Amino acid sequence: MAVLEGLEFGKSDFVLLDEVNIEQFMENLKLRFEKARIYTFIGEGVVSVNPYKQMDIYGKEDINAYRGRELYENPPHLYAVADAAYKAMKRRSKDTCIVVSGESGAGKTEASKYIMQYIAAITNPSQRAEVESVKNVLLKSNCVLEAFGNAKTNRNDNSSRFGKYMDINFNFNGDPTGGHINNYLLEKSRVVQQNGGERNFHSFYQLLRGGSDDMLKSLHLHNDPANYVYTRDGAVATTSYNDRYSHNTVLSALNVIGFSEEEIHSIYRILGTILILGNLQFETDRESVLVVGMEDVSHIAELTSTEPDNVTKSLLYRTVATGGGEVIEKGHSEKEACFGRDAFTKVLGWTHQYKTIYLSSNLTTTLGLHDRLCHINTCVCVSLLFSFEQFCINYCNEKLQQLFIQLILCQEQDEYKREGIIWQHMDYFNNQIIVDLVEQPHKGIISVLDEACLSVGKVTDTVCLESMDAKLGQHPTTPLARWVRTALYSVEGFLDKNKDPLFQDFKRLMFNSSNPVMKEMWPDGQLSITEVTKRPLTAATLFKNSIVALVEKLSCKEPYYVAYLGLLENVRVRRAGFAYRQAYTRFLQRYKMTCEYTWPNHLMGTDREAVEAIVTQHGLQDDVAYGHTKLFVRTPKSLFTLEQERAALIPVLVLFLQKVWRGAQARMRCRRMRAIFAIMGCYKRYKVKVHFWEVERRFANVCNMADYGKSVEWPTPPAALTQFHSITQKLHRRWRAWQIVKNIPPSDMGEIRAKVAALGALNGERKDWGCGRSWERDYLANVSHSHSTAIYVQYFHSVSKILFDRALLITDKHIYKLNPKKHVAYLFLLPQITGLSVTAGVDQMVALHTSSQDDVLLYIQRGELCPDQDRIGELVGTLIDHFTRSVATFRGCRVG
Repeated sequence: MAVLEGLEFGKSDFVLLDEVNIEQFMENLKLRFEKARIYTFIGEGVVSVNPYKQMDIYGKEDINAYRGRELYENPPHLYAVADAAYKAMKRRSKDTCIVVSGESGAGKTEASKYIMQYIAAITNPSQRAEVESVKNVLLKSNCVLEAFGNAKTNRNDNSSRFGKYMDINFNFNGDPTGGHINNYLLEKSRVVQQNGGERNFHSFYQLLRGGSDDMLKSLHLHNDPANYVYTRDGAVATTSYNDRYSHNTVLSALNVIGFSEEEIHSIYRILGTILILGNLQFETDRESVLVVGMEDVSHIAELTSTEPDNVTKSLLYRTVATGGGEVIEKGHSEKEACFGRDAFTKVLGWTHQYKTIYLSSNLTTTLGLHDRLCHINTCVCVSLLFSFEQFCINYCNEKLQQLFIQLILCQEQDEYKREGIIWQHMDYFNNQIIVDLVEQPHKGIISVLDEACLSVGKVTDTVCLESMDAKLGQHPTTPLARWVRTALYSVEGFLDKNKDPLFQDFKRLMFNSSNPVMKEMWPDGQLSITEVTKRPLTAATLFKNSIVALVEKLSCKEPYYVAYLGLLENVRVRRAGFAYRQAYTRFLQRYKMTCEYTWPNHLMGTDREAVEAIVTQHGLQDDVAYGHTKLFVRTPKSLFTLEQERAALIPVLVLFLQKVWRGAQARMRCRRMRAIFAIMGCYKRYKVKVHFWEVERRFANVCNMADYGKSVEWPTPPAALTQFHSITQKLHRRWRAWQIVKNIPPSDMGEIRAKVAALGALNGERKDWGCGRSWERDYLANVSHSHSTAIYVQYFHSVSKILFDRALLITDKHIYKLNPKKHVAYLFLLPQITGLSVTAGVDQMVALHTSSQDDVLLYIQRGELCPDQDRIGELVGTLIDHFTRSVATFRGCRVG
């Protein structure tokens, strides 16, 4: 049961229907289709409804969702069946088969392609080249099969006109290593005639519309399908099939599969031969029949690598052997010639497709079969016309349905026996009586058809029908009216289609071809006319033999179905006794939350005891049976009771799990953050230690260095030590300065302070400010200097311009101007000075700024002592040193 889908989508497994009848079955199928659920389980089989549109359910994510999962862990899907078949083959080394059946347009071709794509996607995880090559051949074979076996019908633009049985071989690692394809009941009549609105096989239109000019010229063809009798009606049919694109795809696929250039060319030469044969016309000249237009005969001879005379002779005459061994040639009438041409064309097309396109030998050679391999088989059966072909395919479906029910019954009986459950007899329709009606020796429909075909004289379809009525009119099928519906067939053409109408002359013609590919297709042509004594088997008998062989192959494999026939019978068989069964472990895992004794984990001795506790708590003990490893539930109602209880608890459990999980996540985040901070702290401490160790290593010997470590490069500090690093550098500079200053005599400290102050104010602003000379500062103490030569001052007061020779005297409290004539004159108090300004040039101009805004402009003359010495630095340094230590209103020195 596909338990992951809600009931709003209907029952995902028909076994769980409340009542098994056609009304509920179709109602459930319709509901699921309207909800875009095109797949529904019946036990281990799946019912597929063609949506006639592309659906986004076959991508890589979908493949991964179904890979390796149990059949009912996901919603119904082709991938679930394909994976179940693959796992059964791989785990138990048991051959499995997937039977895809349905009416025309039901989607069998697409279903088989999706199954192959899934198998290809889940195999060869190691990407071995030889296995990838096999997978490519298997996938590419699809487009070749469609080109030469599919056609547009009034119901389907890409309808398969044959049944196919595909064998895929795997090694013990589960990788595909080979395969082969058999086909059944190819619709030969379509080659020469199609119903209104339908087309011939795709390959003809692909060649005419997609072939290159050189290819068509070599085949003596034109690119218009309307020019040829066999494709004329289909040339105007509307189709979504892209012939030009498909032609290139088929050519590429043929190369990938392993066809040689000669084989590919031979394939298209046969297609050209068929098209030209269809345009041949005959006329009667007195008592003989002639071919109209010998040019076409020459083209046919060239394409088949035969002689033109032999082609003409095969078309107009039939060689027969008399009872006495005499060989005579019998001329055809115009009607017989046309009939023989069409028969040759149909068999030529069928042989061409069977031997070459359906890869009965080539694919096997290319893939290379191995000894003792496991298989997955895909058997696709199709519906054709409501005539002879429909009769044959319905017979095939009845055989498969018979096998289907028998295998299901066998599976059910085996499971009940394994689990110790008593088997109950079930009422179902056994279609053996219908199979016997068709295939019973000497009495069945096929025997009556063969007998009519072998009869001497003129036997018509009507005569054959009368014979059937006489022999089978009282067949005991009337009591089956409640099980089956009546099928009516038109017997027109039954005898002709059942016979092998191809004359031996055509077989000998093709066997004598100089083309080895064509010669190999006609082994019967090697027999001379006198050696051909046994009539060939009829089409119906050949088909019956092939179906019997197919059923024998399938009966020894574990079956999986994508089915459309006998669905109710299948449900009834699955529902017999118990509608649902599940292993104790999986049942417990799904429903343990519905019982207080099993949630979250039980403490009982076995899982069976825990399951019994669940069943008892819900009062379902009278509706179940306990097997050795599985629980069996009789009615769907009991299962739905458990499902409803589970569905009601799921939101509560989800909230609980969310709460627990979110708490766990929060705790994990907290522990992670704590760990991160701990690691960060340890790392930071480590980086700090490393930095300290590096600083210690670099500055270990600075006391003995001449520059006290000035030339030592500091290491880059970690971010946490940026401020500390700056302080440390400052401390080092102060220590270095102290190491230098501590050796200076106290008498020189005033000069040092003045130079440092001047350096801070003038460094980088004036090129020369007298740093290199000795600053005496107290010039009055030097008796060698006179007032007239010590300092020359020019100053301007207010707007008056007065030129005087003066000397400037600075004490700790006042500033005086010294006039040689008037001796000493008071200028102003020292605290009145708020700043001074000097120029950036080499002049000795100084501006003193006062608090009364009565500024004084001085020009200091270099004097006669040392004319090249700058006095500005000494004046600025002295004033700044004094004012920074004693006067708070001094704003410093500005250089401009």
